[in-house]
Amino acid sequence: MLVSDFDYELPPELIAQHPPAERGQSRLLVIPRDGGPLEHRRFGDLPEYLRADDCLVLNDTKVLPARLVGRRASGGQVELLLLRPVGEGLWEALGRPARRLRVGERVKFGPELAAQIVAVGGEGLRTVRLEHEGELLPVLERVGQMPLPPYIRRDHPEADDATRYQTVYAERPGAVAAPTAGLHFTEELLQRIAEQGVSMARLTLHVGLGTFRPISVERLEEHVMHAEWYRVPPEAADAINAARAAGGRIVAVGTTVVRTLESVADEAGVVHPGEGSTNLFITPGFRFRVVDALLTNFHLPRSTLLVLVSAFAGRERILAAYQEAIAAGYRFYSYGDATLLV
Repeated sequence: MLVSDFDYELPPELIAQHPPAERGQSRLLVIPRDGGPLEHRRFGDLPEYLRADDCLVLNDTKVLPARLVGRRASGGQVELLLLRPVGEGLWEALGRPARRLRVGERVKFGPELAAQIVAVGGEGLRTVRLEHEGELLPVLERVGQMPLPPYIRRDHPEADDATRYQTVYAERPGAVAAPTAGLHFTEELLQRIAEQGVSMARLTLHVGLGTFRPISVERLEEHVMHAEWYRVPPEAADAINAARAAGGRIVAVGTTVVRTLESVADEAGVVHPGEGSTNLFITPGFRFRVVDALLTNFHLPRSTLLVLVSAFAGRERILAAYQEAIAAGYRFYSYGDATLLV
């Protein structure tokens, strides 16, 4: 298929630059997969679409404050976005401006943290050796910034990004982008859902930069996904398999949950615990073995995420729903509104 088949025009003013004033106050576009009429609701109405015996599956990854702004020895300002650890003290990072970050260059991010460039890759990628005292995470929390997506255009990060670009159930640090479908949930809403007999399972997929990058090739078959680390604990697999055995639906909160579950399921749809890396690219024609419903935000044109939701609910259905959302003034992307494909 052509990547151009997954394109649409979005007015720039509909790209959400800030989260809603209060978590959970987003709109919710319900898209029945059977072709029924779209429903325009509020996110707080989600429990109306869930049933007792369903299983809601959450990604508990935690976003690292991985955006580092520092200075070279010459005084020039540069940025590093830490992507993933690749060895003892070594990280793969995205540098900007990359041409100034040559092998041997040392960058300081204040008195607590420095990085030396040890290898150069394509597309701005660098391997860096981090220099710091003690555990890295507390240092990053003091020195780093939340790595907001590039379509959120602000001169400076804002204080509430540290909490609002993080789910209320985030536990395991390692992501460089939020699993944005989960940003809408409050503790109170999760409690309401649990009280109506819906079970919950938590897995981890550390969201990487590749998830959100537009596809640069002409045909879907030519695109290669970046691998991302996941973990499905035994208790999560047990809860999901028990819900399916009881006739409940598996409701995935986000495309990261979909990719993880469909990576670890066998042909019968049984989910197996474990950890590893997945580069699963879900395109139209994919046979979903586990996921019955999907809660997700609106996605960028020509992106792997838009391709995934099109595989789940139908390309024409999704693109028509997006046009209706645009006409109705929905807010798009990470800090925007949500959809429920059910």
